[in-house]
Amino acid sequence: MQWSQLSGTIPAPLFLFLAGVSIALVADKMREKGFSPNQIARRTILRGAEILGLGLLFRVQEYLLGIPWAPWTDLLRVDILNTIGISIMLMGVVGRLTRSRAANIAVALAAAAGIAFATPFLYTTWRPRWLPWYLESYINGVHIYDSPRPWLFPIFPWAGFAFAGLALGYLLFSEWGKKNLLQIAVSCGFGGVGLFYLSNWLDARSLQLYPDYDYWHTSPNFFLARVAIILVIVFASYVWCRWGLGQVGFSPMIQMGQTSLLVYWVHIEFVYGRFSILTKNGESIPMATLGFLIITGAMVLLSIARTRWTDHRAEILSWFKRNRGSVAEG
Repeated sequence: MQWSQLSGTIPAPLFLFLAGVSIALVADKMREKGFSPNQIARRTILRGAEILGLGLLFRVQEYLLGIPWAPWTDLLRVDILNTIGISIMLMGVVGRLTRSRAANIAVALAAAAGIAFATPFLYTTWRPRWLPWYLESYINGVHIYDSPRPWLFPIFPWAGFAFAGLALGYLLFSEWGKKNLLQIAVSCGFGGVGLFYLSNWLDARSLQLYPDYDYWHTSPNFFLARVAIILVIVFASYVWCRWGLGQVGFSPMIQMGQTSLLVYWVHIEFVYGRFSILTKNGESIPMATLGFLIITGAMVLLSIARTRWTDHRAEILSWFKRNRGSVAEG
């Protein structure tokens, strides 16, 4: 297995996984404030719909920036924001179906496993060909082509990572979880390593359940391997925040996490879009590393500017008004 290939597939699953954790956190906070299950579900579903709407607006932006060579079908391409929005809506529905914390966790895990196991079939023998391509694309990423595309983000398998994060979030924010964070973090670390080797072992078996086994795109074993790596990242993050440099006053990761949607929206154009700062598919490792450092630094500065604006908006607007008045009088 190529570690470089595997590590390159982690950012999108991690993004979805954290979306699931955040939904569990929001639901827990609302529950503490006395919101009813219906209100929590409604708020969650509306938040998902809002992100889906932003995803559709993002596609419009990408299309306009790509004129004249961008085809109109790019407006209906399934991107990561679309899937995050739909995943949050689905998590709102699933969260309403159960009442106890244990049931929440069990149903979230079942949803993640069900999505992973169904993915190979929905890409091959169970393909919903009767749907229009722009709807089928949300199931398997077929888009306008004759077969599903690996570079899109359909519900299967991507929403499974959100449900895996939801399950961990429910555990973390339970009464027991809040008192046993170290135990959960260590379990994530060792459990992640164990699941990763289990994934490799299952992949090496000659007996396969699926008619067309594609490890890198649809296999549940690949899904399991990425969940395992994310669990190890959870453990490493806990160690970093409790005993490492996370104790330092400023954290670039926490800062960007506070404005993650803005950072995602802007960085796409400079990494993949028309305003890319480096030539695509034509850079050496040192130049690619330099580009990574530049874009990371720029996104940290953008995030700081956004949070400073939010925290001091009234003061900034007042300053501009005073100076505009001074200029007008002069």
